[in-house]
Amino acid sequence: MYIAMNRFKIKPGCEQDFIDIWAGRDSYLETVPGFKSFNLLQGESSEEFTLFSSHAIWESKQAFEAWTKSEAFRKAHANAGKGRKDIYAGPPKLECFEAVL
Repeated sequence: MYIAMNRFKIKPGCEQDFIDIWAGRDSYLETVPGFKSFNLLQGESSEEFTLFSSHAIWESKQAFEAWTKSEAFRKAHANAGKGRKDIYAGPPKLECFEAVL
């Protein structure tokens, strides 16, 4: 199992805007070999930001890497970062994990 997570810092008051962006986009993940599941997670809030994480589970690192080079990836990210840059309190941070147990 392989987990790919992007951490997002969202400005206070913009949380629902961020959720709506994710709810309205087509990720094309269901069509990709090796994809298992996806969740958008909301974490703690501070005066500076609310933490969110996109959490995708893959069969393997190879399946995830193949997706990042696929047409589905290009289509899913075609409009990423356009329009609502004002809601972000910094760039996203990718974190990947391989299951060891």
